Amino acid sequence: MDATYRAELRDLNELNFSRFDAKLGERLAESDTRWERRLADFDVTWERRIAELRTEPKAELSEGLRGLETKLLRWMFGFWVSTLIGLGALFFRG
Repeated sequence: MDATYRAELRDLNELNFSRFDAKLGERLAESDTRWERRLADFDVTWERRIAELRTEPKAELSEGLRGLETKLLRWMFGFWVSTLIGLGALFFRG
């Protein structure tokens, strides 16, 4: 009888271990899936943030350059107008 109980106990333990192993494998697979999804979301978020950082300075630089171009154009216009007035005064004086 003792050998029969041992055999039944061993079979029961093997059955329980195989169930545990199957559940553990299933849970690890679910965990891997969740981590992959989280990492993919994290990657998408960082890609979007990096893209935003790349475009924001360009927009600010573009606005700053527009303002600089306007100022430079005013200075150039003022310089050439004053130069033409001076040359015209010299031309018509003589």
